[in-house]
Amino acid sequence: MAERPPGKAGPDRTTDAAQTTAPVTVPAATTTTTTSTVESRGGDFDPFALRDIKHPTNEVDSLVHLMKGSMGSGILGMPKAVQNGGLWFSLAVTPVVGFICTYCVHMLVVSAHELYHRERVPQLDFSEVAELGFKTGPKRTRFLSRIAKHSVNWLMSLNLLGTCCIYLVFIASNMKQVMEHHEYPVQDLRVYIVCTLPFVLLFIVVRDLKYLSPSSMLANALIMVGMIICFYYMLRDVPSPSERKAVGHYSTVPLYFSTVIFALEGIGVVMPLENNMKNPRRFPGCPGVLGFGFTVTTVLYTTVGFFGYLKYGDETSDAITLNLPVAEGLAQSVKIMMSIAIFFTYFLQFYVPFEIIMKAVERRYGEQSVRNETLLRLFLGTLTVVIAVAVPTLEVFMSLIGALCLASLGLILPPAIDMVVFWDKEGGRGRGNWKVYKNIAIISFGVCALILGTTTSLINLVNFYANTDTLRT
Repeated sequence: MAERPPGKAGPDRTTDAAQTTAPVTVPAATTTTTTSTVESRGGDFDPFALRDIKHPTNEVDSLVHLMKGSMGSGILGMPKAVQNGGLWFSLAVTPVVGFICTYCVHMLVVSAHELYHRERVPQLDFSEVAELGFKTGPKRTRFLSRIAKHSVNWLMSLNLLGTCCIYLVFIASNMKQVMEHHEYPVQDLRVYIVCTLPFVLLFIVVRDLKYLSPSSMLANALIMVGMIICFYYMLRDVPSPSERKAVGHYSTVPLYFSTVIFALEGIGVVMPLENNMKNPRRFPGCPGVLGFGFTVTTVLYTTVGFFGYLKYGDETSDAITLNLPVAEGLAQSVKIMMSIAIFFTYFLQFYVPFEIIMKAVERRYGEQSVRNETLLRLFLGTLTVVIAVAVPTLEVFMSLIGALCLASLGLILPPAIDMVVFWDKEGGRGRGNWKVYKNIAIISFGVCALILGTTTSLINLVNFYANTDTLRT
């Protein structure tokens, strides 16, 4: 998953948690506020001239950060998603879902740029774009402005805390395989999840992420090496595609969509990146950073899913690393490397929801001491372990987070924001404009993914508990 800009948490925080609604490794932007109007050469207000960024990123930097921020644990679950959708169905549909996700992100950025000019502000985060979009839109939707802002913040928090839980289940599942191969007697997956608690609490009290930067670099290197080795196993002795089902059963297709949305949806990293660019106009352009980055990501995810399921068929595990032959030393090294990488990525994912929750606490109860902040960190870290113990299944967890959180954040909110921002603009989204129907179609797809994906995930969760032996296999 994504990484968060280095910064300091606590009462002396200077960055807004809402502005970094997903962690991504980019230099922290500091904007100088001014009441003077900055004019471009053409005489129009230029919001980007107001930005005072210490270390702005160029197009190449932003592209690297975008791809790194969009690629995370979801890629390891793509083969399982393809198993649920079917080999050829998934090959055809995954690029379409990727295009829709990318287009929704594009709409969000374009809406933000429109609001920059309309409100004469240099930067906005995701939640502020949602709030201002509804606040300045049609009168009948203005009452939704605060709801939209809080929805973005809390859905993002739920998404990232859920991702932290997924990471713990992933680590425990891989380490369980390695330990069992060496005849370690404990077989219950939940025991391995509990064993992560001391390590989580040890690192979670680190308030300044700059001290975790070396571990982040190590995690990136381990993930890169691990994926290369995974491709080596997936492409070795590949069976014929005719041996795999072309289309999945109707009962599992919603799981396919939910998992793919979880894997491909990178909307949380977009606004922090755009806010730190030297030339933000190149971000959504054509060709632009956004389109190229998500295109490469979609192709990579589609490839991993296709060949992972082609290789392992009905034996495909929730994460591709769990399919690697544990008896081979190379495969064992991948399981250990990916577990270490995901462990360090946990703390980068944890930062944003903690910031959002901490700010909510401070708004209600005032500025908090370092002691209270540390206690909140320990509580939230323990909570993620408890939830992971209660729901120790990767497939259900990824599909549930994808359906419940990312369908709303990535497929429903952006087209809704696009409509209210451009509704009254000349040539905009007024009644009768074809773009309104296009946006309604995307929102409808998001609502279907939300309802069907969440329902199917919950049904599978009930079935999972009905077969408790799965925790010992």
